Amino acid sequence: MPKVKTHKGTAKRIKVTATGKAISWSNMRNHLNEAKSSKRMRKLRKANVVHDSDMGRIKALLPYEF
Repeated sequence: MPKVKTHKGTAKRIKVTATGKAISWSNMRNHLNEAKSSKRMRKLRKANVVHDSDMGRIKALLPYEF
């Protein structure tokens, strides 16, 4: 049986909280920012909780975090 390995790309982008929720940071923030409003850029600063429908995939990619 092969080892289960952590997906390193996912591990760099998602953090697991103490209560078992997954946190990811907003995308769409790296370039073409002059066209985006200040309000939109402020909202993009925040981290987001990963939706429940995506948690199965996250748990498969980060097997030792949960």
